[in-house]
Amino acid sequence: MTVDLLLALCLFAAATLFTPGPNNLMLMASGANFGLRRTLPHLTGVALGFPLMILPVGLGVMEVFDRWPPAYTILKVASVVYLLWLARKIATAAPPADAPTDARPLSFLQAAGFQWVNPKAWSMALGAITLYAAARDLTSILWIAGTFATLGTLSALTWVTLGTGLKRLLGAPGRLRRFNRVMAVLLVASMLPVLFG
Repeated sequence: MTVDLLLALCLFAAATLFTPGPNNLMLMASGANFGLRRTLPHLTGVALGFPLMILPVGLGVMEVFDRWPPAYTILKVASVVYLLWLARKIATAAPPADAPTDARPLSFLQAAGFQWVNPKAWSMALGAITLYAAARDLTSILWIAGTFATLGTLSALTWVTLGTGLKRLLGAPGRLRRFNRVMAVLLVASMLPVLFG
């Protein structure tokens, strides 16, 4: 990969990773509800789960969409159902004092698995592979995955830190409930550009 192409890839990755989307909104909500330490498995699942998704997508899964376009529709339906479930879970999350003792952020595997039904993640992966690994060669795909792993970790940490900072402002249970409801609405809204754009 040339230096110019790598720079363009870094700009593409930064623009897609740091902007609001399902992952970032859930990380911010988790930071606000559980703090940085308890959110680390979720953060790591996002930061590494997406680059791990890029590898099989670039090396063959993308062919399914090329050869069988209804797969896009199936993916969109699965994405909407899962994101609506997550939005409901966020909207009904209780403040820490009222939270059930089993309340916890997403695990590493849950966050990594979420990438496969996240419409923004699919758009990012398909876009990155199309633009920066058109030949779908392993070296280019590894560069893409490495770039997203590096910048994705910074992005995830930024969003969790934002949420953790908000935790201090949301100390009152009523404020945290309202914040969770707003995050749920934003999570649903974050699907619209990807699904209908």
